[in-house]
Amino acid sequence: MPKLLLTLLCCLVMTNVHATLIRGKVTDQNGNVLPYATILIKGTTNGATANAQGVYQLEVPTGPQVIVCQYLGFKKQEQSINAAGNDQQLNFIMQPVSLQVKEVVVRSGGEDPAYAIIRQAIRKRSYYRKQVNEYTCEAYIKGFFKLRGAPKRVLGQKIKNDDLGLDSTGKGVVFLSESVTRIAFQQPDKLKLDVVSARQSGGGLGISFPAFINFYDNNVEAIISQVNPRGFISPIAESALMHYKYRLEGTFTEDGKIVNKIRVIPKRKQEPVFSGTIFITEDDWRIHSTDLLLTQEYQLELVDTLRIRQIHVPVTADVWRTKDQFIYVAIKQFGFDVVGNFVNVYSNYNLQPNFSKKYFDKTFMKYDTAAEKRSITYWDSIRPVPLEAEEARDFVLKDSTAKADRDSSRSKRHIDSLRQKRRGPKVWDILWEGVDYPLYFRQDSSIRSHDIRMKGLIRGLEYNTVEGLVVQAAPGIDFSLKNGRSLAWNNLFRYGFSNTHLNVSSELVYRGKRKKYSESRNVWTLSGGQKVSQFNPENPITPLPNSLYTLLLKENYMKLYERQFVQFRYARRFDNTLRVAASLGYENRLPLENTTDFVIFDNKDKTFLPNHPQELAGRPFVRHQAMLFNASLRFQPGQRFIEYPTGRSAMGSKQPVFEVSYSKGIRIFESDVDFDKWKVSMQDEINFKLFGELRYKLSGGGFLNRKSVSLPDLQHFNGNQTFYNINYLNSFQLAPYYQYSTDARLYGMAHVEHHFNGFLTNKIPLFNRLKWHLVGGTNAFYVNSNNNYVEIFAGLENIFKIIRVDVVAGYQTQAPTTVGVRVGFGGLLGGAVSFSN
Repeated sequence: MPKLLLTLLCCLVMTNVHATLIRGKVTDQNGNVLPYATILIKGTTNGATANAQGVYQLEVPTGPQVIVCQYLGFKKQEQSINAAGNDQQLNFIMQPVSLQVKEVVVRSGGEDPAYAIIRQAIRKRSYYRKQVNEYTCEAYIKGFFKLRGAPKRVLGQKIKNDDLGLDSTGKGVVFLSESVTRIAFQQPDKLKLDVVSARQSGGGLGISFPAFINFYDNNVEAIISQVNPRGFISPIAESALMHYKYRLEGTFTEDGKIVNKIRVIPKRKQEPVFSGTIFITEDDWRIHSTDLLLTQEYQLELVDTLRIRQIHVPVTADVWRTKDQFIYVAIKQFGFDVVGNFVNVYSNYNLQPNFSKKYFDKTFMKYDTAAEKRSITYWDSIRPVPLEAEEARDFVLKDSTAKADRDSSRSKRHIDSLRQKRRGPKVWDILWEGVDYPLYFRQDSSIRSHDIRMKGLIRGLEYNTVEGLVVQAAPGIDFSLKNGRSLAWNNLFRYGFSNTHLNVSSELVYRGKRKKYSESRNVWTLSGGQKVSQFNPENPITPLPNSLYTLLLKENYMKLYERQFVQFRYARRFDNTLRVAASLGYENRLPLENTTDFVIFDNKDKTFLPNHPQELAGRPFVRHQAMLFNASLRFQPGQRFIEYPTGRSAMGSKQPVFEVSYSKGIRIFESDVDFDKWKVSMQDEINFKLFGELRYKLSGGGFLNRKSVSLPDLQHFNGNQTFYNINYLNSFQLAPYYQYSTDARLYGMAHVEHHFNGFLTNKIPLFNRLKWHLVGGTNAFYVNSNNNYVEIFAGLENIFKIIRVDVVAGYQTQAPTTVGVRVGFGGLLGGAVSFSN
């Protein structure tokens, strides 16, 4: 009985201290809603943010409370309530601030009073940036994007509205997520995030990383570096007076403190700067709030408009921190019309967390085991920004659709439905688009699904002087197994019409078990058959340019041999991005000769070169066998990780990427090769923000043993004799393909290039509107005094966001200087372009 009475008493007490929910709307005196207004419990950083309709809801402890409402350009308003446990309605009708305009004395050399205020803020910038040595807080993050219009095709690919969740007009919500994250920070740059809860409409974790935008930094990174790799200059940066003009629009008093409203005006277009308004408090010269804008006129890339609004509030009498941050995004690119926003609400600041020495470890971000499992009731109880009607509908619709799909995904009815929706391959698919024909299996099958696939035949056409016209078919089957495992069977049929020879090869690739969100897994590959390969295994020239040069210019750069082979390979990628690989194979290598001299435009002054590289004429290539062992290791120290409930993934590191490889030619059985070859490399990208980005790759290697080295086993330096190049950090833009190939005991190689990302070119009137960026650098290797090469280059990239053009000069001690122009892919989008050989 006493225990029962105690339990009832506890329940009674808990009922009495239950929080009160207050709801309301924030408007101006004319009834216009004030979106994303800040609502606080006075004396704390706990509060809520109104949504786009000005609606808010906030839980407050029982008892007398003072609720504060803030909005940029309006007087802070306070209302007292007595929270008694029952829901209450509390609306705010905000009045605009009465700006007091200081008298400006206009005289020769006079300046706006805003400049004196900004100078004071610049002097205090570093102090406020470092004022708090460590802290913790919580952040609620909501991200929302919707399409207002979409093209029917992009780069020839049809846009399917169903895949994007759009309606028949190409409109609809394409992304919606919310999360709660605990933030821990310690100077100078230690950061740890614990994700308490996260969800995305339709399933998934969404975005749980707060967008830290700190205007006390000299260089401000706005969300992601792709918006502008150089970052943006803060209105109170050390160099701000060189980039901005200022105008004091007035002052107002808030809580006994004078606040200055200052208009921020860029001095020049095409510089990475903001426009808009910044509010600075008098005497202590701290940021009160911001309403700043970025546009494409000021080096914003890929995004058309980015608006950042922040409200800073006092955590203590001397320390202010960001309370609310609202980011509006508008994008009109490639026919897509996208608008969206990110709302960050910060609360529960603790400025004396007293972290232990080992608190900040390699785990940068950690998801709670229940992060994805929170109930709707939970979200409704903790959400500081009420969902808008469109957002609530999207969550309900996509979550229920996803659940229905999961529940029925392995049912006979669902599988039969999927089978009925399949369409058989058409002639155009076989010739160009490619075939991807899925099959589906029942729940009790160990095979979840598989796809029969093949690339389009036309895309596989090639031409070379050895085989003539080449047609290829590459059918394959992908089996999706349980526990993230998979099995792929890849085949290649290649027929040359001139040498009338069919080459067939096949490989089985088994990918082992993998946890969700983890990249760690084993990959086993067994391959064999007969293939045509280039002497340089890195394939320095790809089929398309070789075909064009051969047919149109009568220049045959690709040098080929045939190999009959069998190979076993093992590879593993670990969660820390460490990659190891090893292979053992046996090859029967056969020389090939030219069999055709057909060209479209015949030039009588030119003749095709032999298939054997003329630069290696002193090294004969005859039929022989080779037993080969290869091993490699790739790693990047200093990795930090995101830890999920079922695995972890690497977030990257500030350290370079290192790679070590070793190759052994084994003279065993009938193998004719005997060598030991090694190579080490270091590669990195260093972002100097306003001054651009440096990228480099340094390599060294050689032969420990070179008793019997065949042409394919030499150290080749990737040359390039065609008009275009894409492997910028792994090739020489003007060098012949095989002139410098060697079996030397030691060599060194360097590739260095600096991407200015708009620095310098943004100073050129009219030209700066193009947003073409300067790039320059050098490529070099050294074997000995007779075998070395250096080239320097300068060019423009980001042409139409994708093209790069270089002017290159190459120098070799035994030959005259050469000069050429090379075209490739470079810039914000061009850097992501790659072609498989």
